[in-house]
Amino acid sequence: MNLLFQQVLNGLTLGSIYGLVALGLTLVYGILHIPNFAHGALYMVGAFASYFFMTDLGLHYWIAMLASGVVVAVLAVLSERLVFHPLRNAPPIHDKIAAIGILLFLEAVVQMLWGSDFRRMASPYAGILNFDGLIIPEQRLLIIVGAFTLMFALHLFLRKTMLGSTIIAMAQSREGAFLVGIDANRVAMLTFAISGMLAAFAATLYAPINLVYPAMGHLVIMKAFVIIVLGGMGSIPGAIIGAMILGFAESFGGFYLSSDYKDIIAFSLLVVILSFRPTGLFAKGAH
Repeated sequence: MNLLFQQVLNGLTLGSIYGLVALGLTLVYGILHIPNFAHGALYMVGAFASYFFMTDLGLHYWIAMLASGVVVAVLAVLSERLVFHPLRNAPPIHDKIAAIGILLFLEAVVQMLWGSDFRRMASPYAGILNFDGLIIPEQRLLIIVGAFTLMFALHLFLRKTMLGSTIIAMAQSREGAFLVGIDANRVAMLTFAISGMLAAFAATLYAPINLVYPAMGHLVIMKAFVIIVLGGMGSIPGAIIGAMILGFAESFGGFYLSSDYKDIIAFSLLVVILSFRPTGLFAKGAH
């Protein structure tokens, strides 16, 4: 029974990280219709920024996470203003090419500054909790609690604040939002900033149990795209549920089948679900 609960914990951990990354992608795609392939690079920069703030500047883990979130949010807004905004009337393929260009640029900058070595980020939550044989690393518990807290905070922001209402209005109808005087540029910048912060927080939460390296965003962003396709492009509930489905599928699949096939499970799951639900689990739209 403890082995079963251990896999549930692992599934929740993976699903929580995938969910935070996928939420950022979903917001940007649902509102601006930009498939931001550079999101994985923002995730990677978030990890390196936290590593720098903790290791080189000696900041506490939480302060480093907040500082990293601000840095990546600024980078995300700059990418929107300098790259995606000028391309808003260009053919859709231009957004994709530009996003890949941003990804390659950010990876090159990080390699220039830190090299391509693998690094390990320390965490003040390195202890182990033991509940009658059920082993729970503190960092994994922090990931789950932190991720769900951020998801709930995002829900409250979108539903209970005026700024959040403008984001939802843009997602539901761009033309209608323009007619009632919503500033599309402000909404675009805010959306990219939130997306970047979520990526940085996810990377900082996950880095202590993973490694920090320039290509760390590749597999995560591929799985995040799988998740938003599974959940329905642009659906916030779909992104969260899709992330949990993928997290549990990887955890149980890796345990009962083989860890060698863990990363294949995501794409196999995509094929199976889309065979039955071609539009994903949820209809498009930020809910």
